Amino acid sequence: MNLQKNNKREISQDELFPHIKPFFTQILSTNDGYRIYFEQCGNPKGVPILVLHGGPGAGCNPNMRRYFDPNYYRIILFDQRGCGRSKPHAAVKNNTTWHLLNDIEEIRRILEIEKFFIFGGSWGSTLALVYAQKFPNHVLGMILRGLFTMTQRELNWFYSEGGVSVFWPDRWSDFSNIIPPVERHDLIKAYKKRLFHESKEVREKFALAWTIWENSLATIKGSEITSPPPVDYALAFSRIENHYFYNKGFLKKDDQIFSELYKLKNIPGVIVQGRYDMVCPPVTAFKVHEAWKKSQLILANCSGHAMSEPNITKALLKASEEFKN
Repeated sequence: MNLQKNNKREISQDELFPHIKPFFTQILSTNDGYRIYFEQCGNPKGVPILVLHGGPGAGCNPNMRRYFDPNYYRIILFDQRGCGRSKPHAAVKNNTTWHLLNDIEEIRRILEIEKFFIFGGSWGSTLALVYAQKFPNHVLGMILRGLFTMTQRELNWFYSEGGVSVFWPDRWSDFSNIIPPVERHDLIKAYKKRLFHESKEVREKFALAWTIWENSLATIKGSEITSPPPVDYALAFSRIENHYFYNKGFLKKDDQIFSELYKLKNIPGVIVQGRYDMVCPPVTAFKVHEAWKKSQLILANCSGHAMSEPNITKALLKASEEFKN
């Protein structure tokens, strides 16, 4: 690993690094039929940093390359199983947290990387924590945003009446009222039946409803959905996310991540959390920070869930600059 000389820059509140293109792209073909897209950007001899996207099922976007100094970092992105540029599209067979960890390990071996930093938000923070707990010797440090630990409490907050619906009753009505009243006690299960329905029309209708519900609450102001998201994106996002949530992230127990935080004792981390995050409430980030002694918690004021929130952007950029040390 070639550690570059540290040349810090002044961080503007919303100044991402310039747009860059990958210098390397590849498809990882797995033994169980997936084709996983991954890429490298920035400095080929730089310090490696792995970017884990959210959802699960959201895929990467080009702006994710722009949170890191391309002269210093070797930036690695990949689209997790079934989404983005990975195939087959919206597939959930053999798509679990443990399969994703194996994919990360295979990418790490292909790229001949001993250790890397990890950058992950929302579900990406969940995957980062589980990976670091299983392979702590492969992790230099972590920058995490909008912390989510896949507990039933967190799922209930977003998918049961009495949680976030108290703040967004109008959006909640749109999301829940298309389900018959008798099934509304378990919306994840009710949506699962329809997201995997034999009818294409039914699948697409509920995929759009699921995706709009989450995306509309991502920013502190609440996003006005003026036009529906692309159907292909919504299908992958909703089906894969629902699949993971229905199966509780395929974790061994509800508090698995909390119970294994001691394994991060030698890993430094920065947690950037929106003070008014409606998708992943700050209490989770606070509790993880209390138990993870080498972590720093930044509560971004006037911020929701999205990494594009100005104060969250600023904090993430600052963290990636300070990790040069």
